[in-house]
Amino acid sequence: MEIKNDLFLRAARGEKTERTPVWLMRQAGRILKEYREVREKAGNFITLAKTPELAAEVTIQPVDILGVDAAIIFSDILVIPEAMGLPYEMVEAKGPVFPKVIETKDDILKLVLADPEDQLSYVLEAIDIVKKELAGRVPLIGFAGAPFTIFCYMIEGKGSKTFSKAKKMMFQHPELAHLLLDKITENTILYLKAQIKHGADLVQIFDSWAGILSPQQYRDFSLPYLKKIVDAIDEAPKTIFAKGAFFAREEIGKLNCDVVGLDWNMDISESRKLIPNKTLQGNMDPCVLYSDFSKIVSETKTMLKEFGSTKHIANLGHGVYPDTNPDSVRCFIDTVKSYSH
Repeated sequence: MEIKNDLFLRAARGEKTERTPVWLMRQAGRILKEYREVREKAGNFITLAKTPELAAEVTIQPVDILGVDAAIIFSDILVIPEAMGLPYEMVEAKGPVFPKVIETKDDILKLVLADPEDQLSYVLEAIDIVKKELAGRVPLIGFAGAPFTIFCYMIEGKGSKTFSKAKKMMFQHPELAHLLLDKITENTILYLKAQIKHGADLVQIFDSWAGILSPQQYRDFSLPYLKKIVDAIDEAPKTIFAKGAFFAREEIGKLNCDVVGLDWNMDISESRKLIPNKTLQGNMDPCVLYSDFSKIVSETKTMLKEFGSTKHIANLGHGVYPDTNPDSVRCFIDTVKSYSH
């Protein structure tokens, strides 16, 4: 199906665009009262993510309400460990919690290579519905967590400031760490390929906890697995967003991906020098959206001017925060859309 507004995909491929495309990480979420209504109907986050019709509905909401140039499938990065045999719960005000964690080699060996059409069929069904209902208005982004980030949750069992248990395994039992990372990587490749087969136009890999590693640890425990994933997938463009990994920008830029996501700590002109040949995505501090409209407009224009008129997808440097006023989000999006270089 032909996509009517293909600015996002053209920018991802490095082609010239009439204007800079824009979307937001976590655009389908608590900033929208319409999302909160659907979530209430579902009862909880996991039920919402696992009910294809409802997941599809909240995926499309930001396209209708905010006017973004791409939709991103509503799901969670932790569906992969669950499909591998390690279920999680979403605890209100605490986030994801794994009742059982990975501690031994036996625990790793028990994990399965999931069939996405079976264990993750609810995500693929949601993609099918979204593609049909979008009817080519904008592209759809699929995604997965980076192996290192998923590894962190599977060892730690929950979010953490330090992920010291995960890092402890890397230092004490590196062979077990690599065994688990390999298994996560195999599952992730199959999952992303299935998303593309069902209609995802681009896939993004989120390395949310990249910033807790030293540069050498990142080279050992994350980059090789990111490389495996992007080398295995050639059916659609790929974005890598490694939050906090300012030290790995040049190496990420050399991977077989099309777009590199920047967080707000990554200087734009420096990033252009380090990654000269790829499209960059980002990188406004989400907290700018707490400002008044005139400040949001001026900060957005400053960012757009620095990125320049090509090879840029406008976004925040992380997900939009849940207490952000939707009108402030609209102000950011409208400023991008009306800006001319």
